[in-house]
This record gives sequence, structure tokens and C-alpha cells, in this order.
Amino acid sequence: MKNSFVQLIYFGKKFLFFLASVFLLSVAVFYISRLAPGDPLVSYYGDRVEKMSPEERGWVEEKLGLNDPIFVQYIRWLENAFHGDFGISYKYKMDVAEVIGARIGNTLILGGIGFLLIFGLALLLGVLCAWYEDRMLDRIICGIGTVTSCIPEFWLSLVLILIFAVNLKWLPSSGAYAIGEADRLGSRILHLILPMTVVVMGHLWYYAYMIRNKILEEVRADYVLLAKSKGLKKQSVMMRHCLRNVIPSYLSIMAISVPHILGGTYIVETVFSYPGIGTLSYESARYKDYNLLMLLCILSGIVVIFCNMAAQIINEKINPRMKSDAVTVPAEVTKV
Repeated sequence: MKNSFVQLIYFGKKFLFFLASVFLLSVAVFYISRLAPGDPLVSYYGDRVEKMSPEERGWVEEKLGLNDPIFVQYIRWLENAFHGDFGISYKYKMDVAEVIGARIGNTLILGGIGFLLIFGLALLLGVLCAWYEDRMLDRIICGIGTVTSCIPEFWLSLVLILIFAVNLKWLPSSGAYAIGEADRLGSRILHLILPMTVVVMGHLWYYAYMIRNKILEEVRADYVLLAKSKGLKKQSVMMRHCLRNVIPSYLSIMAISVPHILGGTYIVETVFSYPGIGTLSYESARYKDYNLLMLLCILSGIVVIFCNMAAQIINEKINPRMKSDAVTVPAEVTKV
């Protein structure tokens, strides 16, 4: 009974913190987007805005609810959002949920496969470098990894486009598939190669180096010396003991890395004109498409906040002393 009550309070606090974070994010994005320079009517009407009379412009702003104070606009948006109505996209003239629904699958494919490749290869490289610590192979991998991790993703994207799409003409430079080939797997794979390469190379060594250091910390622990003194082989100690003890920290790194990889995926999508959430976010900010920008920021924020909280929970389970505050249980409950 005591443990159940403690867990209920613990996760209740996490949930309230999650809701408060999403609320503050929505307020910040709403105000900043509307105070930023630019004309949202250009997104809705295009060049026709320049020919509008003051009366026509006033009527349009009233129709879209843009002439009210920002606070009133936010309250109206929040009320509609609670009923599942996030408004229409000024640029696409359709419900923002439908616009995002048509693009989110592409981002999940690029980001999801990239995420699995990054951490699968990072674990492999981390173990390999730890096994050959300070030898030639470890130094070569560390040197190449350090160089690749310092290359900006947008610059690497442009270089790969120039080499493989413009000069060699081996791979496409943009899009998620060729025209009329949305259902053709081969076309999708070809269009994924370059952006996937940038996503993986931009993050791989950062996490591989972290895993390498975590394993080396375990290798130097007292229990490893004891195991070696008992005659256990290096391979057995590394795989059965060191690697197993690193796995909880590895899962925590995976959880907290989602926002990092998500941001990199957005950049890559924009450079390669890949029709995903990243490209959509850039367009919504550029064209002042308020309703679309709001929902994109909320969805991205929910993912970031949730993953950070998941990483914190994993760390606190690994080391309970990391909890910022202990939950005090009333005396009446402890007697049950």
C-alpha cells in the first residue's frame, strides 16, 4: 500500500509537470509567432494582399480572427484545441491535422530508421573502441568520428548532393520518392540514402564515444579486477558484466537523445526538400502559418518533454539518490 501510494504521487507529479510544460510551450510559441515580423495574410492570399484596400484587409483579419488582442486569440485557440479543432492551414487551405498527417509518416521513417541505425552502430563502435583501447583501430575510429561529428549537417548535405546527385547522378537530391512512384519501395529507398547518411553521420560518433567511455569506466572498476584475478577471460568480463551494467545508462542516453536527433532530422529534411515535419515546420514559420506552426511545435514539444522525463525516470530508477525530492508518506498510510 505504501509503495503504491508513493508511486501514485511520483507519477502524478510527473504528469502535472508534463501538462504545465506543454501549456507554457503553447503560450510562448503563440505569443512569439504573432509578435514576430511578417504578414500571415501573404500565406493565405499570396500576392493579392498588396492589392487589398484597408477595408478588405480589415474584413479578412476579422474573418481569420487576427484583429483581436493576442490574449483573446490564444484563449479562442485553446478552447478550440480542447475540442480537437486546431484550425486550418493558411498556406494549404485545409485542416492542419490533415496536413501533418500526410507528412508525419515520412519523418517517422527517416527519423525512426536513423535512430535505430545510430544506436545500433554506436553500441557496436563503443564496444569495439573499448576492446581495442588506445590501439591503432581505436585511434583511427576516434579520429574519423571526431572529424565527422564536427561537420555541420547542412554543409554535409550540400556536399553529398553535389557529389552523388549533381556530378555522379547516382542518387536523387530531393523528395521522398519519384513522381508517380509513391508506392514503389525502391524509389523510396533511393531517396532515403543521402538524408539517412547525414542523419546517422551527424550523431553517430557523439553517442558511440559516450558508450565507449561508459564501458571503460566499468572496465576500470574494482569488480573487474576481481573477476580477472579469478581467471575470467576478457571477453567474458566485457560482455557478461561490463556491457550488462552499461545497458541502463545506454537506455537513458537513447531516451534523452530523441530531441537531439529530431532536430537534426528537421534540418536534413529542409536541405533535401524531404516532405516531412521538418520541412513543414520551416514553411509554417516562413509563411506565418500560425495554426500549422502551433500544432507542429506542440507535437514536437510533447515528444521532447516526454523523452526527457523518460530519461529522468530511468536515471532515478538506476540511482534513487538522483531524485530531486523524496515523497513523504503520511503516517496513516504507513500503518496500513
